This record gives sequence, C-alpha cells and structure tokens, in this order.
Amino acid sequence: MRYVVIMAGGSGTRLWPLSRKGTPKQLLKLIDGRSLLRLAFERAQRLVPDERILVVTGAPYLDNVAADLPELPRANLLGEPEGRDSLNAVAWPAAVLARRDPDAVIAQLTADQLIEPLDAFVEALEEAFALAEADPRALVTLGVIPTSAHTGYGYLHRGPAVPGFPTACQVQEFREKPDADTAAAYLASGEFWWNAGMFVWRAQTVLDQLAALEPDTFAKVQELAAHPERLDVIFGTLRKTSVDFAIMEPVSHGAADAHVRAVALPIRWRDVGGFASLAEVLAADGQGNVVDGDGVLLDAEGNLVINTVPGHVLTLSGVSDMVVVHTEDATLVTTLAGAENVKALVARVAAQAGACYV
Repeated sequence: MRYVVIMAGGSGTRLWPLSRKGTPKQLLKLIDGRSLLRLAFERAQRLVPDERILVVTGAPYLDNVAADLPELPRANLLGEPEGRDSLNAVAWPAAVLARRDPDAVIAQLTADQLIEPLDAFVEALEEAFALAEADPRALVTLGVIPTSAHTGYGYLHRGPAVPGFPTACQVQEFREKPDADTAAAYLASGEFWWNAGMFVWRAQTVLDQLAALEPDTFAKVQELAAHPERLDVIFGTLRKTSVDFAIMEPVSHGAADAHVRAVALPIRWRDVGGFASLAEVLAADGQGNVVDGDGVLLDAEGNLVINTVPGHVLTLSGVSDMVVVHTEDATLVTTLAGAENVKALVARVAAQAGACYV
C-alpha cells in the first residue's frame, strides 16, 4: 500500500524569535491561521487516507503536532529524541512501515514549503508512486522545474527519459548548491532541476540500500522498529548525515543495486526558510508593508512587521525594507537583507543572554 511520511524536524532558527525550541517553524500558524505542517498534512490527505500518514518530528513537539493534526493516530507520530539529519528521518519510518506492511511504498515529503498548484503536486506524486510500484529497485526523487538561477538549492542533473512515464528520467548526478555563474549555466542548459528533497520508494528497497551503504544505521533502525522502548538508548548513536550524501548520491553512481529516477514537479515551490521568504508569501499593503498584529506605519515601504503581543503597538516611521518582530520576551530588528544572519544572531543570544531566549 501507499504511505506518506512527513519530515517535520528542526527548529527553524532563521525565523527567531517566532520560532523557538518549543515552537518550531513548522508549527507556527503563519499562513491564514494554518501551520506549514498542517498544509503539508492536507497535501498528504490528497494522496492517502489519514491512517497511512506518518510524521517524524522532534520528541518535544509531539503533543503540539498531535494538537495540530488531531486526525492522526498517535502511533503514527515518531518523535526523535534529538536531530540526527535526514537519513534517520528516512530510515527509521521506513523500518517501522516495513514491519507493518512489507509491500509499503512511501512518499517522503517535507513540511517547510508552500506548494502551488496542488493538482500538479498530486499528479507528480501519483506518477512517482506508479514508477516506484512498477520498478521495485527505483529510488524516485522529485525535481522542481527551476524558474531562476537559484543558488540556495541543490540540483539534479537529468539523464535519459524513462519510457512509459510522462516526466520521469534517469538521474546522472546530484550537484550541491552552486555559485551564481554555475546556477545560471544550469538554468540555461535545461538539463537541471532543483532538488526538492522529497522522495518516493518502496520501504524495503531503501532499507536494502541502507544495509549495503550504512550497515550500522540499518541494524539500529531495525532494532528501533522492533523495540521502540529502546528509542532513547539507540537514537543518539545513529550516524548524523543526510539521505542525499548517504544513499542518493552513492546509488546514482552505482554504489548499490538500486537506481535513481526523477519525476518533475511543475509547481511554484517556496521555501519559507527566513523572514525574506516569509514576506514574499504574506499579503502586503499598497506600500509593500506586511503587518501581522498591532502595528502603525508612516512613510514606510517594504517592511515586515510582526507583533505577537496583545495590547502592545509597534510603530515604524521613515524606514524601508526592515524586519521588526516583537514577542513577549524578545524583539528582533534587522533589515530584510540582514535577516539572513538571524541564525548566527540566535547563537550569540544564547551565549550572551541565555538559552531561555532561544
């Protein structure tokens, strides 16, 4: 049967002070009163029934995830005691689902993007599912058709078409985030897609590759699936690495017995990773200002103002392209360009003001 696993780990420090260790980015109700996780879940509902959707998240967030997704059985929430990168967010649920259903085919999806149109997303996933079902050794990755020479994404180098599937192709190689000139060359060639970090595969197939390439991780996730009560003992010993580095890149170079295929995602794909990208997806006024909460602006253009404190008003005058975020215990003031440095700022806040603020 078909399943969906939503990866919803991480804290999203580039959205501090909105996102914290206790309230990660994917649980913030940023989009019309809904969280990014909720939007990802609603996309998954178009693919499989609720009981075949799993969420992998941080253990401290389990209660909040359960409240945001009340439709999910609690057994379908997997809480990581600590972040161990994407390989383990893939390997652990694959081992769990293989025990439940030896024929499980999994769509491994992310929870931190806005994706439109939904019909195109669903159609692409249906093609990827069909490919993984028809070709048991296929590891199918989703490739977003690029609209710009973006330097913030990894790329897939497309190979020959896969007969019988409208957009599927072989993958020659994965490329890391390029510089501006290289990204422009990728775009001009028409041979590259953005690497969406979403996959479809048979649970047993990805576990077979894991056994060949990362045998220690394979043995440990198998033990986790059989003995979930040992989670706190085992999980922290898993090797911390990405699924691209550990599985997808080696398999694309022939290192194991599977092969990598890609299916096109002809969508608008926006990663809400920081305040600049958040400003792009929220409604702005006639001067390009985005205001969420109580705020008054005068002679101001292109600002992002977020105020989460009732009974407190934020005012801006004579400024442009600023980010001002006010919460109960922390306030951020930066430029939209400077917002890229928030992650580094959070580390300094923790060191100088205390970890309680992050």
